[in-house]
Formats: sequence, structure tokens, C-alpha cells
Amino acid sequence: MTCVLLISGSTREGSLHSAALRTAVRVAPYEVDAVFYPGLAGLPAFVPGDPAPPESVADLRRRVIAADVLLFSTPEYAGSLPGSLKNLLDWLVDGGELTGKAAAWLSVVAPGRDDGARAGLESVLEHGGARLLRPACVRLPLDIRTVDEHGLVADPRLHTALRDMLQAMVRSHTPSPEPRREPSWQVHSSMYPVISRTDMPSFGRRTPF
Repeated sequence: MTCVLLISGSTREGSLHSAALRTAVRVAPYEVDAVFYPGLAGLPAFVPGDPAPPESVADLRRRVIAADVLLFSTPEYAGSLPGSLKNLLDWLVDGGELTGKAAAWLSVVAPGRDDGARAGLESVLEHGGARLLRPACVRLPLDIRTVDEHGLVADPRLHTALRDMLQAMVRSHTPSPEPRREPSWQVHSSMYPVISRTDMPSFGRRTPF
């Protein structure tokens, strides 16, 4: 069993990023224990070197230690990471929990709408000693209207992409002698898997996710 901790960078109710990660819990293959982290908004401001951090921070650190892989999905605010997510990462860098930890990201917006956040996330993960699983990083632009009344994304393309991502994470921890299979979603980028959609209207850069 591979434990994947899902961390959204959004504290907004109805966030598309959070909905996408909650959907991962629902569609995860049997060999993956996908757990959504619920405590982002409740974390206190980072205090460097705090010898006795609050229980919310201790809980975060326990969850990260227990996880095999961290999967992030985050919006971009003011050209960078949301402050709440940067705060979470600061606690983990300070405590050393990111050292050697496998990580990946899921982007649910079009190229150019979260480049600063994604670059910032990768930079902090690298600084903290995490290991980025690039084959498991996927960009799949989604329509907010695909989020159903349960807060889950109904788009079947996301379901397929999530299963492929999670299985890639399993393979990163349990190497198999079988030949590597290509993912079932279409790849449009030489650097990262990208799934584009042309039948839905685009949203402006200032739309909150």
C-alpha cells in the first residue's frame, strides 16, 4: 500500500484544486491510500526553530512522515504560491520532513496561469530535499462547472489522469520488471504531461480557484 497525502494550496470553499484532490481519494486504485489534508487554514504562522510547535503543526508533520508521496495542487496568487501553502512548506522545511520525500503536482488550469506558483513549489521542495516525481506531474485544465454537488470533479479525463498519476507513484516505490506502459491520457508537452480541452470556454486570469 502506497500512502499519498493530498495537499491543496487553496483555502477557498469550492476550490477547483481541492475538488480535484478530493476526487483522487474517490478514484484511487486499491493499492493506494489517498488522504486529503484538511488543516491548511488552521496552521499558525511559521516560527523558525520553534522547539514546541502547536498540535496542528505536529499533526501535519506526522501525516507527512507517514506518507510515501505528497501530491500538491495549488492556485497562483500574486505571481507565486499562496501564503498559506508557503507557510505549510516552511514548517516542513524547518522540521526536515521533506528530506527524501517523493512529491508531485497536479495543475488544473491552462498553461501560463500558475507558472509562478508551480515554479515556487518546485523550488521550495528542492530546497527542503524532496524528490520530485516528474512522470507523475500532470497539467489538466478543468472547468469549474465539472465540480458536482459533492465537491468532486465529474470530468472522466481527470479520473483517468489521477489513476495514472497514482499508479506512477506506486511504481516509484515498487519497481517492476514489466515494461513501462505509456499513460492512457494524451501527452502534449515535452516536459510535463498536458491534457487540453477545447470544448469549454476559457476563464480570465483573475478568476479565483
